[in-house]
Amino acid sequence: MTAATHSSLFPQVPESADAVLDGLDPEQREVATALHGPVCVLAGAGTGKTRAITHRIAYGVRAGILQPASVLAVTFTNRAAGEMRGRLRQLGAGGVQARTFHSAALRQLQYFWPKAVGGDLPRLLERKIQLVAESAARCRIRLDRNELRDVTSEIEWAKVTQTVPADYPAAVAKSLRDAPRDPAELSQIYAMYEQLKRDRSAIDFEDVLLLTVGILQDRHDIADQIRRQYHHFVVDEYQDVSPLQQRLLDLWLGDRDSLCVVGDASQTIYSFTGATPDHLLNFRTRHPGATVVKLVRDYRSTPQVVHLANGLLGQASGRAAEHRLELISQRDPGPEPAYTEYADEPAEAEGTARRIRDLIAAGVPAGEIAVLYRINAQSEVYEQALADAGVPYQLRGAERFFERQEVREAGIALRGAARAGGNDSLLDDAEDLPSQVRAVLSTKGWTTEPPAGSGAVRDRWESLAALVRLAEDFVRVKPGATLGDLVAELDERAAAQHAPTVQGVTLASLHSAKGLEWDAVFLVGLTEGMMPITYAKTDEQVEEERRLLYVGVTRARLHLTLSWALSRSPGGRASRRPSRFLNGLRPGSAAPGSRGALGAGGVERGSGSSRRKRRGPVLCRVCGKTLTDAGEMKLMRCEDCPSDMDEALYERLREWRSGQAKELGQPAYCVFTDKTLMAIAEAVPADEGELAGISGVGGRKLERFGDDVLAICAGQEVGEADEED
Repeated sequence: MTAATHSSLFPQVPESADAVLDGLDPEQREVATALHGPVCVLAGAGTGKTRAITHRIAYGVRAGILQPASVLAVTFTNRAAGEMRGRLRQLGAGGVQARTFHSAALRQLQYFWPKAVGGDLPRLLERKIQLVAESAARCRIRLDRNELRDVTSEIEWAKVTQTVPADYPAAVAKSLRDAPRDPAELSQIYAMYEQLKRDRSAIDFEDVLLLTVGILQDRHDIADQIRRQYHHFVVDEYQDVSPLQQRLLDLWLGDRDSLCVVGDASQTIYSFTGATPDHLLNFRTRHPGATVVKLVRDYRSTPQVVHLANGLLGQASGRAAEHRLELISQRDPGPEPAYTEYADEPAEAEGTARRIRDLIAAGVPAGEIAVLYRINAQSEVYEQALADAGVPYQLRGAERFFERQEVREAGIALRGAARAGGNDSLLDDAEDLPSQVRAVLSTKGWTTEPPAGSGAVRDRWESLAALVRLAEDFVRVKPGATLGDLVAELDERAAAQHAPTVQGVTLASLHSAKGLEWDAVFLVGLTEGMMPITYAKTDEQVEEERRLLYVGVTRARLHLTLSWALSRSPGGRASRRPSRFLNGLRPGSAAPGSRGALGAGGVERGSGSSRRKRRGPVLCRVCGKTLTDAGEMKLMRCEDCPSDMDEALYERLREWRSGQAKELGQPAYCVFTDKTLMAIAEAVPADEGELAGISGVGGRKLERFGDDVLAICAGQEVGEADEED
């Protein structure tokens, strides 16, 4: 092992306290050396906040000012807490407690419960959803699985905002919150849930915080004991603190002010869980003598990406916007963000997949590329497009589209209806395929109008609505298609996407992308109604949507592409508009309140756009009919037209593909899709020119696999032709 390799794997612990400060910029150094009194660090995206606060703790420990066991660093995820502990060990500050709020409170509750209450700590509910279901049943209120998830989330919100059941309806009205059920019903369920917990000596995760707060308020001796242990507190992601977490923090502190908080009000995107930036924004009011340091040097993104991020927040309004940070990129210049308009959603997905394939060919690792969207139901069209392009992908924070519970249930229902045919009374009044699908899916929760608000019920509806849209698109290209044909199409799509998870392009919602970064980011579906989302009604809700887009923009290090589609499906009316958040930012658009257009150049019209040069029709090589289905266009014939495919050759190609996929550690479709192999087995190409003319065989695949495929088509063993040469 070389010295360089050794040092990168096992960084050397700094020799002294002063050495801990090496490599920090002036503002980070100011954070690290501000060890007394309250400190507020306003840290923009990509400015090295974790680096600053870990070096602050390590410097204090190494200088003898802080005792490791007396420091409690609190963050919001176990991953972030683990990362902080690891960095502190590397800086020679092991022994510092870095935990989540819940983890720290549970540890204290377990230790002090026998002294404060007596006996054993009540059983901790790992999942509260089953008890919520029983509570609803006892109140004679019927909830389906998704309503159950939303009601459970609503109870969690009530508890972290310290709202008791009786006050819940008033709290919902005051906060303009879109409740998933009638607030009076929710209040009943919430009260019954609390009663059942008491009867069964059980507590939930929110109770861990509430009970710790209660003990510290009632037992001054226990509060004093905790304060004697912990003298210094650091809170990361302070913009996400709930009122209950702030109350616990106040009790830990007592009348002391040895507190350092770090946050960015412009990254507050979880208000639906009870998070509020008010504690961060009010910090100087509560602590008039606080040291405030702003970190604005962005080490993550290029000046071009940072300029767009700053411009996005420059149009924001509200209290958080008044405290926004103007980032300054520390990186070399890179490419300008690309704005691309497509004619329809499939064209947007296919265009995105092509660009991703080009980036990978240019040397950008697939794992350093992300496609980010507003809701998880948008993933299906991108899963399909990437699969067709032979690009491996992985989903973050959500199941693959065809693995979602509601999609699996819908598939079973559609399959049953297809089998029953005319014997299914559900289909009596359904005249065409889309109306048949709507009728079947209406039994699974689909309605003509989306449910109010966000949450699991809305997510389920979006998934079912995606299936309805797919049926409408399917019958457009196959006018005589039956329910059985659609089920077969769904099965084929599901099979193509059931490949094992591999290291590939990340598909993720904007919420689940928080805290992550990639070399290249594609922000897709940026239309009114999706960004901001249609159920963002109040000014503050719209501003949170803007902050969500800001989080998406600031995930990109180098390449950033923003795109939207003018219609949902091919041939549809181009009635959609790009997101209002892009006004004044995308070239040729007017800034809000101005008459002129800002920016130079124009928006690129993606392949599939209504303004592109149209190619001639693709005709079936058997019957001459115009082809519109992508799979048929690949085969150059109608699905129903007779095939002259060499079955034995097709099986040899499949066997070869399986070996290649295993060797490359990728799904089989990343080598060639089934349709491409069928096209090869039908055409039996004799040379590179004929092979290159087959749809799905691009230049990259021709170079990589061409010799093997031609050898198999010639009846030779792979590699035999090379040996003869």
